[in-house]
This record gives sequence, structure tokens and C-alpha cells, in this order.
Amino acid sequence: MTREEIALYTVLLLVCTNFIGLLYSLIVLKTTWFSAFQIQKKSYEKGVFAKRMPRYLLNFSILLLLSGTGAYVGYPLFQLSPMSGWIIALQVFVAFVFDDIFFYFMHRWLHENKSMLKKVHYIHHRAHKPFPLEYLYAHPFEWMLGMVGAFLGFGLILLVMPVHIYSFWIFGALRNLHEIHIHSDLKFPGLSHIPGISTSKNHDDHHAKLSGNYASTFSWMDRIFKTKF
Repeated sequence: MTREEIALYTVLLLVCTNFIGLLYSLIVLKTTWFSAFQIQKKSYEKGVFAKRMPRYLLNFSILLLLSGTGAYVGYPLFQLSPMSGWIIALQVFVAFVFDDIFFYFMHRWLHENKSMLKKVHYIHHRAHKPFPLEYLYAHPFEWMLGMVGAFLGFGLILLVMPVHIYSFWIFGALRNLHEIHIHSDLKFPGLSHIPGISTSKNHDDHHAKLSGNYASTFSWMDRIFKTKF
């Protein structure tokens, strides 16, 4: 694969996962198909989808630009030749662990620093009952800072071995889809009882109460620091 193809496929991956988020949002907002699985039984604010779209589209456009450019510039760091599946899985896991540790402390800081909460993070918390695409309804500084953890994880991997392009893509896809789901206000059997994984109920409670449950992917950081409820 060429440098241009890597950048293009990275952008297409984000487009595809966010298209899933769009369909998921429309189902949540416009139908009653999953009403039995709703966590908060109150109705969504009228016209909330249209209100959220300008900021979401701004952030999504920036995300596409940064991700495509990052993949293009970082091309020499990726391994494109075959790599063992278990090593790819290990790389994805390491990236998730570092991403989650960083995200926990960053997210908690955004709450405990009253200035950051008021000027930056409270934008995201306008969604008391979130819908899927609101994972990217936030101040640009917030979600761009949130990407640092993944870079730290992949940076650590690069000290030992090359990062496989599939590791990069699999992490990106799973991270996006998980964020989309935990903002859905839906609690599905099975998906809500995976040991160690932060669920939509965890994050929905965080939005409803504006505190606690600061981790994103896993639940152990909140358990260690006693911020889980």
C-alpha cells in the first residue's frame, strides 16, 4: 500500500464508523425499536439532532483532516508486511490500556478543574441523555487532547517493534464504535455485562450525574480510584 492509500483508508474507516453512528442515532432518536433497552426513560429534547450537528460536523471534519494527515506523515512507522495475529491483538490491547489510563486522568481533571469544566467540558455535558453521535459533540481541545493516550500507547510499542497498520486501524474502529455505543443511552443484554469493560450504563450515569465513571473503555481505573458508582 502507498502512503496515499494508507491516508485514504484511514479516512474511509472513520467515515464508515461514523455512518454507523449516524444510523444508530437516527434509530435511537426517531424510532421506538429499542425503547425497552433505554437507560433513561425521559424523552430527548425536541430538535436536539439539528442542534448538535454543526459542532459534530466541525469536529468530524477536523478529525478526518488530522487522522488522514497523521496516517500520511506516519506512514514510515507502520509495518505493512504480514504480522502474527496475536501480536496485532497485543498491540491493540496495549494502545487501549494506555489510552484508557490517560483518558481517565484527563477526564477527571476536566471535571475537578472548575475552569476547564465550565469553559471546555461542560459543552459535552449539555447531553444529559446522550445519543450516539454526541460522542464527538465536544470542545475541539477536549477530544484532541483525548487522543494523546493512544499516541502514548503506540509510541511505547514503537520502542519495541513497528506498529502494524492493522493494529492502528482495528484500534481506531473499535475505539470509535465503543464511544458511539456508550453514548447511545441503550443497555443491551450481553454488551452490558462484559467483565472489565465500561458500559453504556456507566457512561450514561456519568452524563446524568456529572461526576464519577471517568474511564472510557475499561472499568478498572474507576474501581482503583473509587470513582465508580
